[in-house]
Amino acid sequence: MKLEYIGLENIDGPLVVLSGVKGAKNEEIVEITVAGKKKLGKIIELREDACVVQVFEGTRDLSLTNTRTKLTGNPMMMPLSEEILGRILNGRGKPIDGLGDIYAKDKRDINGMPINPVARKYPRDYIQTGISSIDGLTTLIRGQKLPIFSGNGLPHNKLAAQIVKQAKIAGENFAVVFVAMGVKYDVAEYFKRSFTESGVLEKVVMLLNLANDPVVERIITPRCGLTIAEYLAFTLKMHVLVIMTDMTSYAEALREVSSSKNEIPSRKGFPGYLYSDLASLYERAGMLKDQEGSITQIPILTMPNDDITHPVPDLTAYITEGQIVLGRELFQKGVYPPITILPSLSRLMKDGIGEGFTREDHPDVANQLFASFARVQEIRALAAVIGEDELSEIDQLYIRFGKLFEKYFIAQSEDEERDMEQTLTLGWTLLGFLPVAELDRMSPKLIEKYYKAGSNERLLYKGI
Repeated sequence: MKLEYIGLENIDGPLVVLSGVKGAKNEEIVEITVAGKKKLGKIIELREDACVVQVFEGTRDLSLTNTRTKLTGNPMMMPLSEEILGRILNGRGKPIDGLGDIYAKDKRDINGMPINPVARKYPRDYIQTGISSIDGLTTLIRGQKLPIFSGNGLPHNKLAAQIVKQAKIAGENFAVVFVAMGVKYDVAEYFKRSFTESGVLEKVVMLLNLANDPVVERIITPRCGLTIAEYLAFTLKMHVLVIMTDMTSYAEALREVSSSKNEIPSRKGFPGYLYSDLASLYERAGMLKDQEGSITQIPILTMPNDDITHPVPDLTAYITEGQIVLGRELFQKGVYPPITILPSLSRLMKDGIGEGFTREDHPDVANQLFASFARVQEIRALAAVIGEDELSEIDQLYIRFGKLFEKYFIAQSEDEERDMEQTLTLGWTLLGFLPVAELDRMSPKLIEKYYKAGSNERLLYKGI
């Protein structure tokens, strides 16, 4: 029988201190009862005969005298079964869709277990998102972690919803775990409506932590989502895409709890362990040699003041394998999705594209489009000084290529889905606006097979 402790020593923000405790363990879940209402908390610090408890539902109505606390002896466990697909859960993994509780076939610690690096399988093959600027130039590889760097007011939520609706692996058992942290009510409703109306909700598990939910709950939300993903991937042998938005909200919740614990702050007030904490989430992506399933991550984060050197994007870039960067300049031009090509990259792309994966010409097309658009940026900088009329004939062609590239390749409506074949064909059509002598990143064999000089804008519009 578990002991019940009456009263608290101290209440400080989302934290309470419980004294006279025996046999407590770090990360242990405690049940807190006051006025007949139960709350859950987690032990985050142990002292000689006391412990600090992080209360998930907030401490507003707790009392120092009549609060009753019981130690459960276990870390937080997530109930799991195949019935979890198609469900909408809150930030603590509890169903909020009115369909009843989940019948648990298994229960797992949400903190997970570290994957032995020797047991990992190298990520191969790709996940098609249906978005040309991602599939063609920053291809998402199965088992990869590829973050999206965005900014306040940019359409990352719309892009996230589009990826969920369109992402697929041909002929494979595929699912999406969608984790939203600190989102407003209208954004949460947009996600629910979008997935329901498009008919993809049956292959999605949604976890929603709203902006008015307790900050502490935000810290466990991604861990609940990743525990679900691990069950789907390594028990049910599915290929799982995990989308987590917004990691900046998560990091700010971590900062708030760290401040309540009076820990010495690091850059921008974030705790010094922010790097290892983010790594404990991101490194739960991957594939195992003796398992069929895979976990692929797309963490989405907003960069305060569009500062890519801010601690959250900066540390994320160290841990993950590339990034997709949304740009305000393209957004102001009305381009959606406003993916800025040059700072975006996928470090594992080379190992999951080409013959046997996408198409033989994919690596060369991607390299040539990158190189040509980089040349466009240089010429635009020159034109800003001397004017477009003073540019050479070939520079004028590049200026035209740049406009068409943004209008037809990057720009894509949220209802438009392009397969890999369409994306690569569109790339060749665009390259047809440049003389063949300018295609210095392509093999002569591929030029002879695919290149069509003098392409016109009508072909681009049709995507053929």
